[in-house]
Amino acid sequence: MPDKKVLWIPRRLSDATLARARRDYDVIVNEADTPGTAEEIIAMSAKVDGMIPCHSEHFSAEVVANLNPRLKIVANHSVGVDHCDLAALKAAGIVVTNTPDVLSDATAEIAMLLMLGAARHAVAGDRIVRQGQWDSWSPSFMVGKQMTGARLGIVGMGRVGRAFAAKARGFDMEIHYHNRTRLAPDEEHGAVFHPDVESLLEVADFLSLHCPATPDTANLLNATRLARLPEGAVVVNTARGALIDEDALLAALKSGHVAAAGLDCFKVEPGGNAAFAAHENVFMLPHIGSATRATRDAMGFRALDNLDAYFAGQEPGDRLV
Repeated sequence: MPDKKVLWIPRRLSDATLARARRDYDVIVNEADTPGTAEEIIAMSAKVDGMIPCHSEHFSAEVVANLNPRLKIVANHSVGVDHCDLAALKAAGIVVTNTPDVLSDATAEIAMLLMLGAARHAVAGDRIVRQGQWDSWSPSFMVGKQMTGARLGIVGMGRVGRAFAAKARGFDMEIHYHNRTRLAPDEEHGAVFHPDVESLLEVADFLSLHCPATPDTANLLNATRLARLPEGAVVVNTARGALIDEDALLAALKSGHVAAAGLDCFKVEPGGNAAFAAHENVFMLPHIGSATRATRDAMGFRALDNLDAYFAGQEPGDRLV
């Protein structure tokens, strides 16, 4: 029997994923479950044939320049790969894969939770009841924004965006979207395509971001674009923190132009942005869009499928470079 390939897993993945990995590979797991540093990534590259990093491990051009030639494949445990310098990895001859498809529904669920929670004062309502301050009622008490029948704008109609749109149809929302390319009619299901972000923003009572973080989308939602939203709009982000100019969003929330926001991701992670905590019309979660047991298993297995294919001399199904 040939020697097993050696695999580094820098974060604690699901039990099912680790069991399968240990069955088929010699596995080095960071049991401390702390983000892999640049130094650790470089050191491990001399000891392993493949890695399953998460979004917390950063493969910058500088890191890639110092990787040992033994490392052949980076099988990401994520859909987004903005933590990887793909050009540098490609130049180094290192295969890069991700895990699309399997987390779309879980992330769309969190987007729906955030949208509902932001629109219906979930943060303030929970605090009032939890702290024993619910001592009165009136018709003007805790009045929020209704989703049913409202216009929903989606930026990025990939797998997650389409999954979110499908769920929003259950609320009879009128769906508008912007995407790099228009979907085929059978994929639109009646959604209205906008060739530019600006025209989408102007009709979005609710806005949900589902596009990747790239140099072109950094601060996509800035002060100028926020001003194009209808008065009292609700903003949701379950994609990447880099998409939003957080200072501009805070200003829009303070002015009341944006009524509420639901945020699962931030420019600084972990930690988030403490300035948002002063606003109870901001419903926040710690980047847990894909955090279900079923999805974590599926992500881990998808990463292992890519590794298995590569080491069997086949083309990984989710190869990016």
